[in-house]
Amino acid sequence: MVWTEHLALIYLLVEWSIRLVMVVVVPLRRPPEAARSWLLLVFFLPVPALVLYRLIGRPRFPAWRQQRFAEAATLRRRAATSLPQPDRPAPGIAELAERLGEFPATGASGLSLMSDYDLSIDSLVADIDAAETSAHLLTYIFADDATGQKVAAALGRAVRRGVDARVLIDAVGSRPWAKRTLALLAAEGVPCKLALPVRWWTTVRRARADLRNHRKIAVIDGRLAYVGSQNIVDRDFRRGIVNDELVARVEGPAAAAVAAVFASDWYLETRELLPPAPMPVTAGAPAQVMPSGPDYGVPGFERLLVALIHAAETQVTLVSPYLIPDEAVLAALQTAAYRGVAIDLVVSRVVDQKMVRLAQRSFYDELMSMGVRIHRYRNHLLHAKHVSIDGRIGVIGSGNADLRSFVLNAEISLLLYEPEQVAELVAQQAQCMALSDRLDLMEWRRRPLIMSLAENLARLVSPLL
Repeated sequence: MVWTEHLALIYLLVEWSIRLVMVVVVPLRRPPEAARSWLLLVFFLPVPALVLYRLIGRPRFPAWRQQRFAEAATLRRRAATSLPQPDRPAPGIAELAERLGEFPATGASGLSLMSDYDLSIDSLVADIDAAETSAHLLTYIFADDATGQKVAAALGRAVRRGVDARVLIDAVGSRPWAKRTLALLAAEGVPCKLALPVRWWTTVRRARADLRNHRKIAVIDGRLAYVGSQNIVDRDFRRGIVNDELVARVEGPAAAAVAAVFASDWYLETRELLPPAPMPVTAGAPAQVMPSGPDYGVPGFERLLVALIHAAETQVTLVSPYLIPDEAVLAALQTAAYRGVAIDLVVSRVVDQKMVRLAQRSFYDELMSMGVRIHRYRNHLLHAKHVSIDGRIGVIGSGNADLRSFVLNAEISLLLYEPEQVAELVAQQAQCMALSDRLDLMEWRRRPLIMSLAENLARLVSPLL
């Protein structure tokens, strides 16, 4: 009995020691909403919270990875300084994007926005078949299904022509298919590496399991690139869910910047330096490539999104399948709405992550009360991610408007500044809204109370999602 009492006292002291220490540690360099969620968990479940915090508490890489990223800066700087730079296309925004992602505004020609899933895959395969020197792919998911086999076969044909083909796939995003995909590409003679592999048996050199490379890019001969939301996987790879995407195919110097992003990521996983991509002679319309992620030390995509919303004068349109804004984004949206800016958010009615869906829905009442219009895309999962501001700036890429893309994921964005190119993106957004149902605030408030409670509980943990 005495031993039991002593054990209980020791456990109580451990719990309170954890609480007191975490009150000091958790708020350091952390958004307030994330700190609140962590402290709430620590207060009720201190020991499990400590274990979880050790696993996913800090959105940063180990020292060896940070050193390797610094070494790869040579690749990125060399490409950045070689890019032809037009006159400032969007003062303030272009400078911010350069500060955040290291690449200045440059040029893009031959822009094509592809929302047809199969057409974009066929276009990529055709470009790989036309490759003369290199074909480099980086994607979150690369499956060994019909789509993956089609792309792998094209890469294999390229290798047999003497083209330098390489593939980088995220270790967690591609985990259900990784072994088979690696074998498929190896059979085609295509080098493939896993990005951010999770090694549970060592705590010294491994990166956190939830820090992922979420980029989806392809670069052919350093002269053309694909940037967007589409993975290398069948459109209906999730049972009962069909994905709709948007991919930008772009040529010119912007493609060379994307090539530098791939080269940097390849170096991070292999320490192998790739030769610089040839710089196209013609610049084309003004555009800019902005990578972001934990390697950069700041939530780059979030900073960009907030700045764009604050810069808006008449219209903000944001398309994102996962919408869990932080306080900075919410404040920017509210301020813009109060300034009279028309704001349209397009989300997906069809979802693939139930907890994220609940957390996302918890923001709808607040947003609509500000005057924000929310459109829910019907029938398919709208997996595309893009933004337009006043019809003069457009952004398409891999980043969602959620804390995961802001803080935990490596993402890439292509900024468009040329009016005709932005108009093409705006037309895609109009099509998305035409296939959506607009939420009505009064009707939304009549949803069952139990659903509202579930949404609010999910919101409490949303900074941890």
